Amino acid sequence: MYDETEEVRIFTLSEARSLIPRLRKLLARIARERDALLDMRVELDFAREKAELNGGSPLGPTYLNHLIAFSEAVQQVELLGVHVKDFRTGLVDFPYEREGRVVYLCWKPDEDEIGWWHETDSGFAGRQPLTDEFD
Repeated sequence: MYDETEEVRIFTLSEARSLIPRLRKLLARIARERDALLDMRVELDFAREKAELNGGSPLGPTYLNHLIAFSEAVQQVELLGVHVKDFRTGLVDFPYEREGRVVYLCWKPDEDEIGWWHETDSGFAGRQPLTDEFD
């Protein structure tokens, strides 16, 4: 999550588009690690229930490795200034200045390029197609 006092990177459309190849790789890694974590959930929930009895799971170290890899990939995306909105779909937003206010350019990996934007308070449901006024 972002602290509102932190400096927010504002992207141009070309800057955001230039990050797509890198984001595709990072978001694929996030999805793989997320899936691995979810696949272990039943086993680890069982181990958690038995924790008072010194339970555990042989999957503990593997789970931790996937969790670290997931966290590192998310951090790499966030360090770029890109906001991850949905880990399942890979939906990301790029802060963009439009008419003196910040809006979000919106993209997900199953889209060929960034072609949508939305107000900061409207989310995915408020997506609108980019027009020629965007650089």
